[in-house]
Amino acid sequence: MSLPTLFVSHGAPDLPLYETAPAVEFLKHLGAQWPRPKSILAVSAHWETRSPAVSIAPHPETIHDFGGFPPETYAFQYPAPGAPELAERVEKLLTQAGMSVTLDPSRGLDHGAWEPLMLMYPAADIPVTQLSVQPRLGTAHHLQLGRAIAPLREDDVLILASGAATHNLRAFGGYAFDAAPPAWVAAFDQWLAAAIAQGDTDALLHYRQVAPHAADNHPSEEHFLPLLVAMGAGGDRGIQLHHSTTYGILSMAAYGLVQ
Repeated sequence: MSLPTLFVSHGAPDLPLYETAPAVEFLKHLGAQWPRPKSILAVSAHWETRSPAVSIAPHPETIHDFGGFPPETYAFQYPAPGAPELAERVEKLLTQAGMSVTLDPSRGLDHGAWEPLMLMYPAADIPVTQLSVQPRLGTAHHLQLGRAIAPLREDDVLILASGAATHNLRAFGGYAFDAAPPAWVAAFDQWLAAAIAQGDTDALLHYRQVAPHAADNHPSEEHFLPLLVAMGAGGDRGIQLHHSTTYGILSMAAYGLVQ
């Protein structure tokens, strides 16, 4: 049995400090719901490149790629071993799909990767590497990226796509951590859940034209694109595994995609 592909909304970097938050409780139990993976490929919204890049760092550092959060957040560490062999397999699969790939010897784990992983697998003992996103290349490219790496699932590799179901940082700070979502966030979030459940790939590829308040929830696309990678790798139809919101404007929705 192959592993599912997961899409998780990683939230703000201080999420782990809210130990009783529904999203934290969900992520703490998520890893135990599936067989233990041999290694993990994290597709993070926080690594943007012009063409696909994958890290071959043997000991990836924990990158604190944010500012203005509590001091505790800068002390978070996730000392998981790297996965150079997995990175080389990813390069091979993407090259076979006609893509130009860069192997990065020094890229560490940004908070799009380590934040959910430190809750899912706190022992940090599963090798992990990162694959970048290419916002300039659009949604269809990322669906194809996912389809190219789908064979990894047969080799006990967990593909963890980490972004955000909604992500408008221009509105961040205007709401308390436990605030209810405004109508424009709720409408998009509900549309997204329905489109994924129905396997409406065309609508998701063209979400900026058809979804309610799409540009308000995703002023830029980098946090939406990991979802397309997850769809390509795991199947167009998904199951919602979790739903909650933080800071009003950040949906913490998570989906499992299994062909």
